Amino acid sequence: MTGSGWTLPAAALLVSTLPLAAQADSTAADEGPSLVSFDWGAADTLEALGLESHLVGLPHQAAPGYMAHLLEGRADVGGLKSPDLNAIEALSPGLILITGRQSAVQEDLQAVAETRDVTLAEGDYLEALSDKVKGLAALYGAEVQAEERLEALHADIESARESLTNAVDAVVVTHNDGHYSLRQEPVVSELLQIDQPAVPESVEPVSHGSRTFYPVTPDVLAEMSPDVVFVVDRSAAIGETPLEASTLQEGLARAGAEATRVEVLSPGLWYLSGDGLQSVRAQMDEITQALTP
Repeated sequence: MTGSGWTLPAAALLVSTLPLAAQADSTAADEGPSLVSFDWGAADTLEALGLESHLVGLPHQAAPGYMAHLLEGRADVGGLKSPDLNAIEALSPGLILITGRQSAVQEDLQAVAETRDVTLAEGDYLEALSDKVKGLAALYGAEVQAEERLEALHADIESARESLTNAVDAVVVTHNDGHYSLRQEPVVSELLQIDQPAVPESVEPVSHGSRTFYPVTPDVLAEMSPDVVFVVDRSAAIGETPLEASTLQEGLARAGAEATRVEVLSPGLWYLSGDGLQSVRAQMDEITQALTP
């Protein structure tokens, strides 16, 4: 039995026939580092691999709904951009998982424990996601589970693509306090291969630090004329006033895009999480359900 170019030993062949929970017990046991994770995609991947017992601390305030059950019995380690260093130090974790959101305090975190940035590498999204999953699994000798879960995800991607029988194009935007900006979502563009209309030349990028945004208005979106506008509502995700879909729908109609449909996505899933075995599957399900008659 092979996977991704390597051969599984006989013991791994036996493990692969066991239920997921049993596989995790057989391969990972209590070995491997205790973890504090500021990345919810990493946390949901560890749970999908049966390794959630190694998670000792999570940022409670920033928990997306689908991961809220993991908070019980685990320490609150502060906000995504304001980690509680004292709380983390008290846990004596073997490893801290971070993303770019913690870049300003990365050195402080490294002074507490080994720190790993699990932000996906640029390039092919599925390849980068696979590398992330395998890297987390390797911490606990759970490579077999990782291969199986990735194979299942690949099959789900193919099924999701096949379910989109009607050709549509879509735009994804972030909503923040009444303003919109274009958002690149590889789950939509790469995994589901949904086309995005061309961006008008009038849209000029705006830079904030190392990040670049492409602000748009309902008029610009109407000019792009997609079948669907998917909205990732940052305001709702961080506890501020959420977008009323009718507000954007009415703005599009006034600009002549009455036929364009607005779909507001689950804020926590898309803004606070992503790039995990569970979150990617949930995101694909949400998009395909919105596009399936």
